[in-house]
Amino acid sequence: MKEGIRGIFLHGFMSFAAICVTVACLLIVGTFSCLVYNVNRMVEDLNKTSEVLVYIDTALTDAEAKSIGTLLNDVDNVYKSTFKSREEALEDFIADHDGNDAFSGVEAADLRHRFIVELEDNRLMEQTVDQIQQISGVAKVNAPYELAEGFSMLQDVLQIASAAVIIILLLVSLLIISNTVKLAMHERRDEIAIMKMVGATNGFIRLPFVVEGFTLGMVGAAAAFGLLWLLYNTMMDRLAIVDTLKLFTFEPFENLMLPMVVTFFGAGLFVGVVGSWTSIRKFMDV
Repeated sequence: MKEGIRGIFLHGFMSFAAICVTVACLLIVGTFSCLVYNVNRMVEDLNKTSEVLVYIDTALTDAEAKSIGTLLNDVDNVYKSTFKSREEALEDFIADHDGNDAFSGVEAADLRHRFIVELEDNRLMEQTVDQIQQISGVAKVNAPYELAEGFSMLQDVLQIASAAVIIILLLVSLLIISNTVKLAMHERRDEIAIMKMVGATNGFIRLPFVVEGFTLGMVGAAAAFGLLWLLYNTMMDRLAIVDTLKLFTFEPFENLMLPMVVTFFGAGLFVGVVGSWTSIRKFMDV
């Protein structure tokens, strides 16, 4: 432990370079991951706006019509159903047409009681609508299949594209960091050779480098996490000023903290320990 910590300060420039590269790479991966997560969540929220309209048979009384809401909520994949009476539907109809006199003859009795149904997963919309149509008292169901399918396709494309980009960024980052560690080891090849010549075992030589790599990886990961936290909150504050209509809703960083901590800790551990362990092997044969 002592030798590993001492090595960080003894070779200060290369240690600083390794930390900077680690911070830069993890910051890029973390920023893109946060962006992708929020975009996917926004698409999911938009997808939930694809509501299903369930029209009730006109032969039913008001109480009987309202009671169908219980049956709707019992259907698998139904998140929530909201009752809307004929009178409320008429008010919405007139408001949508700006009080046009051409529709002045429309009365509440001409319309049906209805339920606005929100689904948990719009990918299962067709199966859910089939179940709803089997309920006694349901006259008609209007479902925006094409809109839901479009959002689902967009979500699939985003997930595949984001996963591919994150994997590529991670591999490139690991390659860059690994080469930086190798440069650090190359600078100390004479030191390793002398230790081998005086009888030091491989484990005795390796362990200080592993401690050093672990420390550098953790410092880089912690610095990258702190910078990401600061940049994310700064961006949210600026966005709150510019986006007065609340078109973009980003998740608070506190809700992303646990997965980000695990990811950054794992990346720092892998880069520091594995990078040091593998990079030193070529210099062990003297």
